[in-house]
Amino acid sequence: MPTRAPAAAPPRLRAPSGETILLVGVAVYLGVFTLWPLGRLLLEALGPNAAGEPLGILRDQWQSRSTSRALWNTLEAGTLATLVSVVLGATMAFVVALTDVRAKTALTFALLLPLLVPSQITALAWIELIGPSSPILRPLGLASPPGTTNPLYSLGGIVLVMGVEHAALVFLAVRAGLRAMPRDLVEAARISGARPLVATLRIVLPLSLPALLAGAALAFVSAIGNFGVPALLGIPGRYTMLTTLIYQRLNGFGPSVLGEVAAIALILVLIAVAGLALRAIVAARMDAKVERASAMLRPFPLGRARLPLETGVWVVLVFVSFLPLCALLAASLTPAVGVRLSPETLTLDHYRFAVLGQDMTRRAFANSFLLAGATAVVAGLVAVPLAYLAVMRRMRAARVLDLVADTPYAIPGTVLAIGAILVFLPPLPILGVSVYNSLWIILFAYFARFMTLALRPVTASLETIEPALDEAARIAGAKAFRRLFAIVLPIAAPAAMAGGLLIFMTAFNELTVSALLWSSGTETLGVVVFFLQYEGNSPAAAALATATVVVTLLLALVLDVVGRRLPGDVVPWRDAAG
Repeated sequence: MPTRAPAAAPPRLRAPSGETILLVGVAVYLGVFTLWPLGRLLLEALGPNAAGEPLGILRDQWQSRSTSRALWNTLEAGTLATLVSVVLGATMAFVVALTDVRAKTALTFALLLPLLVPSQITALAWIELIGPSSPILRPLGLASPPGTTNPLYSLGGIVLVMGVEHAALVFLAVRAGLRAMPRDLVEAARISGARPLVATLRIVLPLSLPALLAGAALAFVSAIGNFGVPALLGIPGRYTMLTTLIYQRLNGFGPSVLGEVAAIALILVLIAVAGLALRAIVAARMDAKVERASAMLRPFPLGRARLPLETGVWVVLVFVSFLPLCALLAASLTPAVGVRLSPETLTLDHYRFAVLGQDMTRRAFANSFLLAGATAVVAGLVAVPLAYLAVMRRMRAARVLDLVADTPYAIPGTVLAIGAILVFLPPLPILGVSVYNSLWIILFAYFARFMTLALRPVTASLETIEPALDEAARIAGAKAFRRLFAIVLPIAAPAAMAGGLLIFMTAFNELTVSALLWSSGTETLGVVVFFLQYEGNSPAAAALATATVVVTLLLALVLDVVGRRLPGDVVPWRDAAG
């Protein structure tokens, strides 16, 4: 009798690798907190209207007079503010990168200061500086007459403040382009007899145009998505932009107008995408291929012109960065609006009321610390494995997720907030509970909004690691989690900490997202500052804003200390001296 072959054992299911588990975990994080809200907003905005017409909601909003007026105002203010940002930011970048001016780190930090301070506090500081009761301009006889409207409550005021605030974005982009420019071209022109100004205009400026366009595009997208400045300056001046129109609609009618505001938010997204796409097309056409092998540009010696140039630069920076904050501090120490600040009138009563005397403020401090701290920790924990998979393991799916992580920070925060409302207003699947009107909905929006601030420093840090280290450990049999904890984490931890500090500094005073998501008991510091000013209690708002600026500056000091052990582009103001 022939023997029967034993039955083949059923194939065993292979356990997923550690890298797969990490990739799936990151994908779930970004899918829940980023793709789900943005996809839900897109579906809501493109849905039919009450009459059942396809794309009816979006068409109704395009045809609305209030939306059309807000759209025009947004384009007008965004374009003019971008021009201010380009002039100020590009000029400072050329001075810092191309000349031998001294104290470049201090100059860079001074220019970045309006970007580090939240937009609503920046606007409040400028209100105190330019207003009729300005504690700085009034003693000099330069303030507006008493009883007149603050001149900042206008298009010009919005353009000025947003232009100054976003000039740092142009500065960073142009400075990076100049630092990547080869020295050979400029030195060849100098040997041929070209003076520094001629070499700059004929060689450096044309080659820096792609970087200039990139910075201008970032400034434009930031301007059209800005909420704090248009809210504090535009609402009193009856100059409505799309972000403030969304806020006023939701504040007045609640979730019943979610479809309408989703359509308005989609218009913001389309403008932002169009601006970035136009920049990419123009930059591709004017892109010049140059040899990158030579050293960086050597700063031009200014000789006797150095002191006058340094003086002029510092005068500009003092006016745009420090005087508004000084006016904010002085306003917080005066007993009432219109009273001159003097040793006899100086008071700390507004600090006692705004910082210590209100239950709402104490809750706001606790909420902001909790939200900012939790976001910094969670985003840092997710950023390390994502950067590892994208940079060291070079996984295509991880690179796609890297782009997804950048999206919520590139689009206006108002758009993300509406997407979060659409997703988290109904009860959550399986759990059956709604997180609307709770801290959870703000935290979930922060998880998406600020992820990239932790990811960029970690990515920059891991790009300095030799991939052979990870490959050798993998050949030796070390699993993914072992390599992650033994090789990657010790190197990436300082960068993750720096990214966490950046997140905490940004989220601690955030307003654009939380203004649409907060409820009674879940106030954040940005919301409280906004409402104190909106209700007319500007001295208390100035006191609370000054306290939060102090916290921001202390965190910047800690970040500066941590940044000394990190690559130069992690802490932006430390990169100037290189």
